[in-house]
Amino acid sequence: MTVLARVSLAALRANLARSGADGAVVDARADGWGHGAVAVAAAAVASGARQVLADVDQLDELRAAGIPDSALTDAACPVVDPLAVFGLDGIGVPAMRLSGEVVTTKDLRAGEGVSYGYLHRATHDTRIALVSGGYGQGVYRALGERASVVIDGRRCAILGRVAMDVCVVEIGEASFGRGEDVWFFGDPAQGHPSVHEWADASGLSAAELVAAVGLHAERRSG
Repeated sequence: MTVLARVSLAALRANLARSGADGAVVDARADGWGHGAVAVAAAAVASGARQVLADVDQLDELRAAGIPDSALTDAACPVVDPLAVFGLDGIGVPAMRLSGEVVTTKDLRAGEGVSYGYLHRATHDTRIALVSGGYGQGVYRALGERASVVIDGRRCAILGRVAMDVCVVEIGEASFGRGEDVWFFGDPAQGHPSVHEWADASGLSAAELVAAVGLHAERRSG
């Protein structure tokens, strides 16, 4: 079952240019806030950043990727606003998108329950989909009954408790095939839910949520 944290290098570069990274210091700690320290450092250097702030245990990885020592620092210093760099400030383009896929679909009859403890019980006959992506990939457990995903442009509420590697969503009369993309969050301009919806539902910050996803899901940059 596929769960991908997709990091857009084009979005990173655009956000860096907009946020004034030229000649400044860019924060790539915590593995680039979950976006990948190498990807963030490379984009920062290409955008004219003076230095990249990185964790000590990532310096060797960055050097191996061709980032020069002169561009690396582990000293505390003022940095470009990371929320702007990663498109989490409500202005830039979100650099990370999280997607899973439809695993299977089935009917759910009124009164039947889903997920751990049958927290959710259907009030009417409907249809549900089991989709890949759970707390093992950084999908916050409390999002059940509070957030939704997008499948082929349609909003589908997350039902019950989020499991380790999957969750259940209501699809109603929609017909989705196995393997169809399921968008947990991404760029609202492309019809994806916003990670800020997760923040509102969970009480965590958008930065905390994307960092957790980036450190647990399969990450791809491009």
